[in-house]
Amino acid sequence: MTLKDRDKKHLWHPLTQHKLHPDTIAITKAKGCVLTDEDGHTYIDAIASWYTSMYGHCNDHITNRVSAQMQCLDQVVFSGFTHEPAIKLSEELIKILPENQNKIFFSDNGSTSVEIGIKMALQYHVNKGEKRNTLIAFEGGFHGDTFGAMSVSGLSVYNGPFEDFFLDVKRIPTPNGNNHKDILRLLKSIIEQNDVAGFVYEPLVQGAAAMSMHDANGLNLILEFCKAHHIVTVADEVMTGFGKTGKHFASLYMETKPDIICLSKALTGGLLPMAITSCTQDIYDAFYSDDISKGLFHGHTYSANPLACTAALAGIELLQSDTIQNNIKNIIKSHHAFGDRIKKHPKVKSIRQTGVIFALDLNIEMSRYGNLRDQLYNFFMSRGVFLRPLGNTIYIQAPYIITPHELDKVYQVIVDALNTL
Repeated sequence: MTLKDRDKKHLWHPLTQHKLHPDTIAITKAKGCVLTDEDGHTYIDAIASWYTSMYGHCNDHITNRVSAQMQCLDQVVFSGFTHEPAIKLSEELIKILPENQNKIFFSDNGSTSVEIGIKMALQYHVNKGEKRNTLIAFEGGFHGDTFGAMSVSGLSVYNGPFEDFFLDVKRIPTPNGNNHKDILRLLKSIIEQNDVAGFVYEPLVQGAAAMSMHDANGLNLILEFCKAHHIVTVADEVMTGFGKTGKHFASLYMETKPDIICLSKALTGGLLPMAITSCTQDIYDAFYSDDISKGLFHGHTYSANPLACTAALAGIELLQSDTIQNNIKNIIKSHHAFGDRIKKHPKVKSIRQTGVIFALDLNIEMSRYGNLRDQLYNFFMSRGVFLRPLGNTIYIQAPYIITPHELDKVYQVIVDALNTL
């Protein structure tokens, strides 16, 4: 019996309606940018397996370091204990995060890192004797699948059945370079009518919103407004972090830095699950008290797992290497050239790019998970490229180690798909 057939017996896959999509592809090997299935077919992973494996699958630098670490210390409770990999990771991560970040809180996944950021923002005001129970978030954002993260997300396709249970959230448009005055007026109205605790946002690129991109200057004005009104700012860099926007973090494009930053996905180079919520000294100090109830009572069994910390350390070394930085620059240039090549194609409505993130919108309307989207996905896979369209948006976010030949194949498969529509 094939792996695909065995899978159907017990497994329930994420973001899948199994009655409509009963089949899966069984992957047996991954190396570099290439996935191999049980039938020997290969696929270029052009989205780095949901933006995680940015240094390539089974990267020797990462796996060798983790292999050595697992012979020494595999797991230990992080409440009351500490260890070298976690300490070293905090030291190295603080060096590359925005300069106002000073404390690191560990968890297991991106949704939870946002959940913790929300709890920090809400409890920050409680600990200071204020009751602020409203959050602000962008329209069309996505922050995860736990309840706080769902509350600040704006995509009902994911969260519709749960909306009656959400936190109080007011939504604002993303800045487009022309609407910042309207947004600031709306923000003023919101804070006059609500006790606002925090602003949760994806900086510059909204991933699940089909790689929607917004204006850095406008976002900076929003952050300045929040800072002036003591609203805690929470940057969800789960997708954008670790080089994808061209800088180590998207927040580095803004002069005003967030109070809290949420990290996961490429944090460990895709090898192991881990997340981090970082914050300023001011946020931390609001929890530092003789009153035990003012502490942040949130914890996970695998918080700061030594193996995951070691993978993250190896990933940070790669990120800062000349090789990876040059690769990032080359991918950015290649995407620009590809954009110039296809932007006037009759089936292309628009293109956009931030760093290594490239997206194009088809001038064909389709549902997010409709038949035409599935046809595109199957077309790409049949030609050996793993791309996962979001409705009528095709996007690329390939590993930094992708070769020019592999990237050219990704581009050509997209052109071939456009020509068949």
